[in-house]
Amino acid sequence: MIAVKSDHSISPEEYLERERHSPIKHEYLDGDVYAMAGTSKSHNIISLNLALLLRTGLKSSPCQTFIADIKVNIANEKCYFYPDLVVTCNDEDDLNAYAVTAPTVIIEVLSESTESFDRGKKFQYYRTIPSLQDYILVSSQDYAVEIFHRMEGDRWMLETYQGLEAIARIASLDLNIPLAEIYATVELTPVENPAS
Repeated sequence: MIAVKSDHSISPEEYLERERHSPIKHEYLDGDVYAMAGTSKSHNIISLNLALLLRTGLKSSPCQTFIADIKVNIANEKCYFYPDLVVTCNDEDDLNAYAVTAPTVIIEVLSESTESFDRGKKFQYYRTIPSLQDYILVSSQDYAVEIFHRMEGDRWMLETYQGLEAIARIASLDLNIPLAEIYATVELTPVENPAS
């Protein structure tokens, strides 16, 4: 999300109707509409690699993987976000052609313009979704994946995977995904630690 919002508050119904005909995507947050930024080539390749890995890994399951253009509905239509990828294993999500209401996994590929929102406010909203089991942040600056996994009592445990030799574990989907495959054909210049 970027900080270009509409001049006036609109209803969820008005947002959904406008969004169906809009040439650009917008996210909706309790009456306010925000235009979305474009992505880099690295961001796009990482998202595509993840989609292929998830689609292949889940082909024998009832779960479905969606990329980029499918919204997630939060808090009974008070918020609509477009995650980079979303996986739902809930049959009721088949009833809505434009949004997922019961995601199991949400993945955001981080970019400089969206990272603080994805880590902060957006994750606060995502945590309110009862079905969500894993929230995954994938760096587009470094070879790093962070998985926030829902534990008993609505606590979230963070597991961090770094380097191309690491293998990320998505517990809710029973999948192990090598970072070398997530970042296949992507050449990143890892960010150096200023303390070194």
